[in-house]
Amino acid sequence: MQIVLVHPQIAPNTGNVIRLAANVGASLHLVEPLGFSMDHRLLRRGGLDYHELTEVHVHADLDSAREACPGRWLALTSRGARRYDEVDYRSDDVLVFGCEATGLPDEVLATFATDERVHLPMAPGNRSLNLANAVAVVAYEAWRHLGFEGAGGAATSIEAIAAQPLD
Repeated sequence: MQIVLVHPQIAPNTGNVIRLAANVGASLHLVEPLGFSMDHRLLRRGGLDYHELTEVHVHADLDSAREACPGRWLALTSRGARRYDEVDYRSDDVLVFGCEATGLPDEVLATFATDERVHLPMAPGNRSLNLANAVAVVAYEAWRHLGFEGAGGAATSIEAIAAQPLD
C-alpha cells in the first residue's frame, strides 16, 4: 500500500502520517508544492523517530508520483461515490489525499473514475476531517482487508504487560 498527499500544508499532519505509514508498512509520497520544508521541526516532532522506518518520497508533480506508484489509485474526497468501507482493498492500492484546506483539486479529481473516488461518512453539516485522521481511518481499513500483513506481535506485548504483577 502507498499513501500520497497532494500539496500537504501542515507539517504536524504530515509528520503524523509519516508515523502512520511506518506502522502500517506503507510508503508515503508527497506531491509539491508543500506548505513546509522537509526539515521543519513540527514535521520531525509529529513523525517522532519514524522517519527512518518508512520510505518518504517527494515528487515535483502528480505525474511523477503516478510514475513512481504503479497500482490502483483511489482518491479520498468528500465528493466520493463509494464509502471507504465498501472498497475491496488490494496490496497495490495507492491512497490519494488532498491538502488540509481544500482537498484534491478539481483537475486532479477529474483524473479518477467515479468508482475510484472514495469518501468517509460524516455527520450532516460537517465538511471535513483532519487529514492525518482521515488517512489513519482509510489506511487501517485497507490494512485490515490485507489481513494486517506484516503486523508485529502486539498481543505478545499486551500479554507481557498483563503478566506483570501490580504494585
